[in-house]
Amino acid sequence: MNIVLLGAAGAGKGTQAAKLVDAYGLTHISTGDIFRKNVAEGTPLGVEAKRFMDAGQLVPDEVVIAMVKDRLSQPDCDGGFMLDGFPRTLPQAAALTEALAEMGKDLDAVVSIEVPRDVLMGRLTSRRQCRGCGRIYNVMGEMPQIEGACDSCKGEVYQRDDDTVEAATKRLNDYDAITSQLVPYYSEKALLHAIDGNRTVDDVFADVRNVLEG
Repeated sequence: MNIVLLGAAGAGKGTQAAKLVDAYGLTHISTGDIFRKNVAEGTPLGVEAKRFMDAGQLVPDEVVIAMVKDRLSQPDCDGGFMLDGFPRTLPQAAALTEALAEMGKDLDAVVSIEVPRDVLMGRLTSRRQCRGCGRIYNVMGEMPQIEGACDSCKGEVYQRDDDTVEAATKRLNDYDAITSQLVPYYSEKALLHAIDGNRTVDDVFADVRNVLEG
């Protein structure tokens, strides 16, 4: 099973991704992880990407696509993969379709976790995170027993810079720009499945499983 997972910041995509890996044994492919690995190992693609990143520029599509294509060609993807964070543009989506065809692979589904904008804003701006272990808290739900100290590792619990109202607004606007291109593209290919993410984790996952197994 080969899928693309879409979802705005705060939609719960990370939680659903973890459950999908557990349930189906999919290889989770995050573009962020691919970038870090290539840069850390000094691969030709990593060197090229770092050149743009150091200049404060976006890494060109052709470099991103080459990294993803290289990752998809590795043996652990043969049993099924889940792309997270890619594609982000229409050219990337078209290039992915072409690359998979060359490799004799197909996408089985594009799952989009949909949550209303006001709910996303509430989730993002109320989120807190531990600097030590990365555990997530929420001022509207679970918070540390001792204020400011993580229950798991006693690390500092803080609000990330990208969880302020201004930053959250920009992130959601950027994501809207992405999906405005990808939704029609994958809808025309009859691959897109929108899932209501404004429910419990288990209810959302039950719908995801129904889509993938239906």
